[in-house]
Amino acid sequence: MAEKKSPASGWPIIQGDFHTGDAQSCVAVVTMGSHLDEQGICDAGAAIAGSCKTENLGLEKIIANVISNPNIRFILCCGTEVKGHLSGQSFMALHEGGVAGGKIVGAQGAIAFIENLSDEAIKRFQDQVEMVNIMESEDMGTIKAKIDELKAKDPGAFGAEPMVVEVKEGDGAAEVAVAGANPQFLEIEERLNAIEERIEFVDAEIAQRVGRKVGRDIGILYGLVAGLIVFMMLLVLLPKLVGYL
Repeated sequence: MAEKKSPASGWPIIQGDFHTGDAQSCVAVVTMGSHLDEQGICDAGAAIAGSCKTENLGLEKIIANVISNPNIRFILCCGTEVKGHLSGQSFMALHEGGVAGGKIVGAQGAIAFIENLSDEAIKRFQDQVEMVNIMESEDMGTIKAKIDELKAKDPGAFGAEPMVVEVKEGDGAAEVAVAGANPQFLEIEERLNAIEERIEFVDAEIAQRVGRKVGRDIGILYGLVAGLIVFMMLLVLLPKLVGYL
């Protein structure tokens, strides 16, 4: 049986939008921009499962929770990529190339800057886990099968004690500025957010229009059916009424 260790006290040490399962599991699951059945993923054997929308603070939170639990040896990335932020691609790049000058080497995300993680913490993350990429898959059967496959390869806990790091949340623009970002990145981020909000508004408007049209069509159909019923009743009753008169 694979050797296990106790994670840091109070694990997961960073709170967020995720679910937790068996803290001794070797698999953490990140669903990127998708909202999947994360509790079901944990019930299937993951230590922790949640989404990741941003390529800076979001990644820092995941890494902080991973390196504070030596039992986690695989990070399974699934779900859809986040447009503009590209948090999945940035995560893979961080594991492969680390950080230079505060920026994730090779990351394509608009604000792929790391502020809260030291070089030591990033090195620990790189050494502790293997990244497993099945991104764009939202199929629960595929995800659960991959969890089973990784658990069968469990190498045991990482050979070091839990590493605890502090991730400070603050104003996004301030975080990027501290990381040394070009102001153009802030403008890009603002534009991306505006585009995402516009897309959400348009989607909602289309849904409302479709709903109104469907409702109107159903109303017309009901009216035609009711009229037809009345007409048929008149055809049946009219001869009787004429005979009566």
